[in-house]
Amino acid sequence: MDSVLHGGSTAPPVDTRERDGGWSPRLLVSFVSMVLVLEMLSCSYLMVSIALPELSAHFHTNQGVWLVTAFLLVGSVASPLLGKLADTYGKRLLLLWCVGLSAVGALISALAPNFAILLMGWSLTGLLSPCLFLVYSLIRDVYPPRTIAMAVSLSTTGMGLIAVPSPFLTGWLVDNFGFRSIFWFFVITLSLLTVLIRFTTEESPVRLRSRIDLVGALLLGLGLAGVLIGVSLGPNWGWTAPSTLAYIVGGLAFLVAWWFQAKRTRDPLIDLALLKMRPVAMTAISSGMCWAVIAAFTVLLPMMAMTPGEMGLGYGFGVDATGYAAFQAPQAITTFVGGILVGAIVGRVAAKKLMVVGLVGMTVGCLALAVSHDSRIPVILFAAVIGFGGGMGYAATPNLLIAAVKPELQATTGAIASTTGNLFPAILPVIVFAVLNSHIAVTVEGSTLYSETGIMLGFLVTAGVALVGLVAALAIPNRFTQVAAPTR
Repeated sequence: MDSVLHGGSTAPPVDTRERDGGWSPRLLVSFVSMVLVLEMLSCSYLMVSIALPELSAHFHTNQGVWLVTAFLLVGSVASPLLGKLADTYGKRLLLLWCVGLSAVGALISALAPNFAILLMGWSLTGLLSPCLFLVYSLIRDVYPPRTIAMAVSLSTTGMGLIAVPSPFLTGWLVDNFGFRSIFWFFVITLSLLTVLIRFTTEESPVRLRSRIDLVGALLLGLGLAGVLIGVSLGPNWGWTAPSTLAYIVGGLAFLVAWWFQAKRTRDPLIDLALLKMRPVAMTAISSGMCWAVIAAFTVLLPMMAMTPGEMGLGYGFGVDATGYAAFQAPQAITTFVGGILVGAIVGRVAAKKLMVVGLVGMTVGCLALAVSHDSRIPVILFAAVIGFGGGMGYAATPNLLIAAVKPELQATTGAIASTTGNLFPAILPVIVFAVLNSHIAVTVEGSTLYSETGIMLGFLVTAGVALVGLVAALAIPNRFTQVAAPTR
């Protein structure tokens, strides 16, 4: 039992020929299993977003976006801790714990009798988020060298096995079995993947000893939660209401306390010395903005497409969950194509340039949707452009980080990028919904419909975030030397 809990020796060791050569059957199963975990991470946004209208109506809430926000908040706070633990105790071990606990969270969600329990369960499933850096840093440590670039690129964008058909699967599940069927799908799939990874993937031999900063995690978590709650509920409470100001000001105070604590702690939750390194900092910001745009987009698009066109709001196509697949599937395909492109050419074209191109596409796509959202075909095309840009951004991120730091810092640095990759997506949908909730057109049978101005502003805010990410990507140095652990 101890070997199972601590990632012991029951998994077969990788043969030296595998390290020196290419793909073996066992390595292929290992890779597909880990890619499917990340596909489940990607599907978590999509599936919940598609089910959000039915789910919100069932629980009589207009705060359904907190399912996305809480999911990402847990990932944001947990990532630095898990990064340190992974570098200390093993990346595969932490990957197994994350996937297993995510399955438990999905089970709680499937059985939830009220929205609060549902939110608690889905928050625990947010431990899927750190799996992103755990997977690509584990690939970096144990896969054959000539397979790493393509494997890393594909792992962050998926192999298309779930991303393309998932809108159709989601529509079928929701329309025929209700929104709870989504959570049962996660329970079953994540449980199976935990077993497959356990017996096909080697543990990383790379270790970095450090202390775990629990105080920093508490301060950062309280700070982020306070600000997000204040921003989310501000439109309902009033922006000058004492409760709104208390949450926002209190959250900012905790964040300031965390910053000073991190400067004085020997092994802080997020190493500020690493953030001073421009390749790491700018990659973290640009990738975080990329994830934020997709998180907001996957909430905005189904809401816009599922709104009945006869309401006369200037948008809406009245599709059900199954019909929405026609909007989502092209985006999923182009996301996959963007990742494939990066994996194929990253050895000849700098990852920075690929990140820049991706964010340009995302900015243009969001601006186009802000201006034009009343015709089906243009909306689908603009969504595909955003997906392609997102795929390029996802795949460029780990390649940039692998080039920036030594192997012993891969998980720690990946955790920093994962923190921004969860923090910004946690904040942006809340901001977008704060804008939307200030432009409510009508409420029908518990479902809130927003004005065209609100939808336009939502996409403009999202485009602005993509533009900030583009500026950060342009600031990544063209040439830099791979660094080891910084000295303070």
